[in-house]
Amino acid sequence: MQRKKVIVGLSGGVDSSVAAYLLKQQGYEVTGVTMAIWDGKPGLASSSGKHACYGPDENEEIAEARELAGILGIPYHVYDCSGRYKSMVLDYFKKEYLSGRTPNPCVKCNQLIKFGMLPEVAKSEGLEFDYFATGHYARVEWDEERKRHLLLKGADSKKDQTYFIYRLTQEQLSGILFPLGDLTKNQVREIAGTIHIPLTEKEESQDFYTGDYKDLLDVADTPGDIVNQKGNVLGRHNGIWNYTIGQRKGLGVAYTEPLYVLRLDKDKNQVIVGTHDETVHTSFLVNDLNWIAIESLTEPLDVKVKIRSAQKETDALIEPAGTDTVRVTFAIPNEGITPGQSAVFYQGEMVVGGGVIEKVIK
Repeated sequence: MQRKKVIVGLSGGVDSSVAAYLLKQQGYEVTGVTMAIWDGKPGLASSSGKHACYGPDENEEIAEARELAGILGIPYHVYDCSGRYKSMVLDYFKKEYLSGRTPNPCVKCNQLIKFGMLPEVAKSEGLEFDYFATGHYARVEWDEERKRHLLLKGADSKKDQTYFIYRLTQEQLSGILFPLGDLTKNQVREIAGTIHIPLTEKEESQDFYTGDYKDLLDVADTPGDIVNQKGNVLGRHNGIWNYTIGQRKGLGVAYTEPLYVLRLDKDKNQVIVGTHDETVHTSFLVNDLNWIAIESLTEPLDVKVKIRSAQKETDALIEPAGTDTVRVTFAIPNEGITPGQSAVFYQGEMVVGGGVIEKVIK
């Protein structure tokens, strides 16, 4: 019987290399692939020393991935995805920030580039495969009763990455393998040691770019007012994109108690600040939805919600609130609800779905 073929997204790190090794051990015909997204734009910052997807260290990481493919004894290909990355991720990132929102480029990249364009380009270049695999800590299962592919948390709760890949479609999930889903990070490192994969890794970072985000915005200073919710001017700023919801440090405003960024108003070019009590809210709207465990939301549903990748899930009720929009109501008021960021809905280990935070309503 002919062996199933799988391409594995190699990053030059331990996780993706062990994923490729495990698939090879399971009898798959494995090929390593990497997406090249760095366009070499002059004037951008050099590496911060932490791993990030977009930055000038890409050639070094591709070389490392090629070396690891050699250790594993698998073919290796690099595909140029820089043009699509710019239009789909970098342009989106810039537009969102300049609109006073806080985007999550990693979520967008996973949906459109890593799990979208990369396998598409590989196929168009003549590479035949049955599955696409990565080193993400997550699991995929087929639910016969629902007739849907489910996205489940990885066994290692500290490494679970479902927040970043909640936008995967049923079609994408049907052709994905996550070999590390049932393993812990320590187990992965042990496997890497036995097959002589180097264990030295750059310090991990949630950042997608190695330098300062402002490098990518390419915009001149636009001074405006820092105000409280009553409209009283407390200070000045040089551009609303320099601030994020919930930010406390670096405001440059003297006040009787600590102040936090509450909102960013693009039309008035204002940064609205307030005390900690003013950062706490109960309800918000989410749109641009992607459902995984269900076809759509037709009635209220009790879930747990995560509004930041490092945040613990919070009990909430989600209910339809118009076309492609849901209202999320926390059981306990929460802080740091940030338009532009993703809200992901869970029931136990299962990702129900998620979407992009549009605005706070209560």
